Amino acid sequence: MITYISAGSNIGDREENLDFGARRLGERGKLIRISSVYETEPVGYADQPWFLNRVFELETALSPHELLAWCNEIERDGGRVRTFPNAPRTLDLDILLYGDRIISDPVLVIPHPRMTERRFVLEPLAEIAPDLRHPAEKKTMLDLLACCPDTTAARKLTRIFHGVS
Repeated sequence: MITYISAGSNIGDREENLDFGARRLGERGKLIRISSVYETEPVGYADQPWFLNRVFELETALSPHELLAWCNEIERDGGRVRTFPNAPRTLDLDILLYGDRIISDPVLVIPHPRMTERRFVLEPLAEIAPDLRHPAEKKTMLDLLACCPDTTAARKLTRIFHGVS
């Protein structure tokens, strides 16, 4: 199944944290496309360092719930400690889309419920999959980005990162 996963980091070696997430995701699937890295303003809790974000397109045989468990394991292995909502973090992995499936249960909601409201998700997602349609909204990622209510900064970085690009 083709999935899209958002990755963010704002503590420690942010570039290495994103590369770590990509390498580990690749252990249980095939990375098809990886967006550029974007430096983004924090959303929700503003008194923290800016994030580096990117989106991965991953082909995987994992079920949605298995993928969620894998993402949570990668976050823990990457040093994430959950203290409070929107707290600073070494690595955050969110499943944005899982094919065209719509899932809503107590553990998992796909498409990600706030993806259409977050510039730090839509900028990198529209970069790698501009014509991809949101399964519920029926709009392309470019269309969703154009009408995104989020006005926080999301700057595409041009420097070359070592590791996964």
